[in-house]
Amino acid sequence: MITPQKYFSVVPKSINMEIRSELYSTNEFTFAVAVILSAQATDKKVNEVTPALFAVAPTPEKMVALGIDNIKKHISQISFFNNKAKNIYQLAQQLVGQGDKSDWRFQKKYHNRDELMKLSGVGQKTANVIMNVLWGAPNIGVDTHVFRNAHRYGWVDDKDNTPEKVEAKLLKIVPKKYHDIVNHVMVLHGRYVCRAISPKCAECPVAKWCECKDKKI
Repeated sequence: MITPQKYFSVVPKSINMEIRSELYSTNEFTFAVAVILSAQATDKKVNEVTPALFAVAPTPEKMVALGIDNIKKHISQISFFNNKAKNIYQLAQQLVGQGDKSDWRFQKKYHNRDELMKLSGVGQKTANVIMNVLWGAPNIGVDTHVFRNAHRYGWVDDKDNTPEKVEAKLLKIVPKKYHDIVNHVMVLHGRYVCRAISPKCAECPVAKWCECKDKKI
């Protein structure tokens, strides 16, 4: 069986831990926008549209100046782009005048999940990812890879049927020293090796302990 202790003591050695996220961004504001765009969309698809968007609107002030209609044009390839454009515009409005224009950063008050979740488009998962990637907070953003493989490994059960429930369970069973890398490790391992379809078990560093029903070796 793959225990959380075994998984997080082995899998990180096969991953580039220097890269905290594969989402393209230029500062803390644009990273938050990228995370909002990534909901129900792949990082690859998000990264196809954000360079052009961030080239013209890398700060809240410039995003507001760009306007909702132009934001929509930039992100029209992304799922739910109408609603995301509205959220991004409102987020920018809330943050106008609060960051350094040369290297935009969130004010310290937002280094808190409750405060982040007061911002437009920022739910619990988004806040967790922002805090974990930008500031190393021991929060677990439960995306599709984390959700799927936490169930696949038997770390959570059918009653843990929401990202919030999975996060709560993982925070209990994963040793605290690994909390700040849970999302990063499980996302990359789930994206490239322990995939939903055709997992690459022959390349998996914890395959010998794996008892998953869909194991390929």
